[in-house]
Amino acid sequence: MNHAAHILGVGGIGIAAGICLARAGWSVTMVDTNPSKIEAGARNGMSINGQLETRATFVSFQEWVPPTDTLILLCVKTFDNASVLKKISNMDHVVPIQNGYHAQLESLAHSAEAIASFVSECDMDKPFTRITRAGSLHIGPRHNMNAAQQERISMLASAFASGQLFPVQCVANIRPFKATKLMYNAAISPLAASAGVDNAQLLIDPLAQKMFFALLRENYSILKNANLELATIGPFHPHTVIKILRTPLLPQLMGIFFRPSLRGTYCSMSPDMGSGRTEIDAYNGHLIRLAGNFPCPINRAVVAMVEKISRQRLTPAHSHLHELAATLSRGELT
Repeated sequence: MNHAAHILGVGGIGIAAGICLARAGWSVTMVDTNPSKIEAGARNGMSINGQLETRATFVSFQEWVPPTDTLILLCVKTFDNASVLKKISNMDHVVPIQNGYHAQLESLAHSAEAIASFVSECDMDKPFTRITRAGSLHIGPRHNMNAAQQERISMLASAFASGQLFPVQCVANIRPFKATKLMYNAAISPLAASAGVDNAQLLIDPLAQKMFFALLRENYSILKNANLELATIGPFHPHTVIKILRTPLLPQLMGIFFRPSLRGTYCSMSPDMGSGRTEIDAYNGHLIRLAGNFPCPINRAVVAMVEKISRQRLTPAHSHLHELAATLSRGELT
């Protein structure tokens, strides 16, 4: 049987997914808005970790005609979802592999999603990427699936696994994994991106570490108050992470342990700072809406900080974290 997939977004995750499927013998079409990436991909294919190029069909988003009976992997950032969803008529074949929560996408009828805990950083104008931090891909249903949907996701998971780029875990319910990923992303991304540092600096710099741990605790509290189930992504379950953060000196010791694996890795929000748009609404904005009347002063301050940087096209700098700490100490945005 000839399997095929269209992948929207020739970024780190999209390329990793496309290479896995191509290695499994699938027909892969890569779609992007960047003409330089499309031209380079059509000419030389795509590569990961410096390995030999993998061939695929490359199409510009403007010229892309969505298939009605072929899997579509949605690997664009959430702020690009609206333009993509205007083109797609059959959501049953769409599998998002994204970070954050996009309100329009959440309301639609796609049956499954995938969550990546590995970090893959892509060249700006070429379809070349490298995995800078190891992790897994969790894939599973958003709700009850029929037999055809289950078979489709099972085949996709098997194809991903055959690529041998990352471990693949089929799960009974993707929502707890998505909620846990949000807990981490909404703590790491706005702080590291605003300060203009790699992820390891959140565990090295005293102020960044203090803000990171505080935001992580608040994110956890919001999710638990909303009665959302959480799952294990990485070495510890979120319940264990919070117990560690509440134990004197233990967070600093654990930080020393995790620093090497985070050094030189950057959050997906970093390239967007100063561009005028970020995924802050899909991360911390979603948590604020989820919180309702539940206190979330750090998230409110973080959203205001990132929106100011984005609106004014400011340069990421450590000084933004000092301003954030000052805002919180004055009790603003509570």
